[in-house]
Amino acid sequence: MASMSDRIPTFLALCLLFCCVHGQMNQNYYQKSCPNLQTIVQSVVSQAIGTEARMGASLLRLFFHDCFVQGCDASILLDDTPTFTGEKTAFPNVNSVRGYEVIDAIKSQVEASCPATVSCADIVALAARDSVNLLGGPTWNVVLGRKDARTASLSQAN
Repeated sequence: MASMSDRIPTFLALCLLFCCVHGQMNQNYYQKSCPNLQTIVQSVVSQAIGTEARMGASLLRLFFHDCFVQGCDASILLDDTPTFTGEKTAFPNVNSVRGYEVIDAIKSQVEASCPATVSCADIVALAARDSVNLLGGPTWNVVLGRKDARTASLSQAN
């Protein structure tokens, strides 16, 4: 059995690992690499809600359905490929989840401003937050730094 003195370095290493991993996501993740991100997201979401107020609820629902399967990784946005069937065609999502075109519009503007920098997963999270707020609900801080999925799971989405 390991003595207490042997456990201390292990404990300290685990604490350091937790701090490093936990510290990767934060509210200011894109502050230097894409300073206009939040302005772009809010502008596009505001325009979409101005055109159709119901879109705000749709963007929140899209975020929920994304997070429910494999975490908040934008896997719900992936189209079918030869190697997997995406989540868009899952029973709970078909004719239910909307707002893909709003996320595409945001991503297009973000890419024009800061190419290959911002994850779709973070865009979906920010769009959901801004939708709620623009419709008169609360706002909250969104930690950023999510990574996009490279695969999706139709079976888990069902």
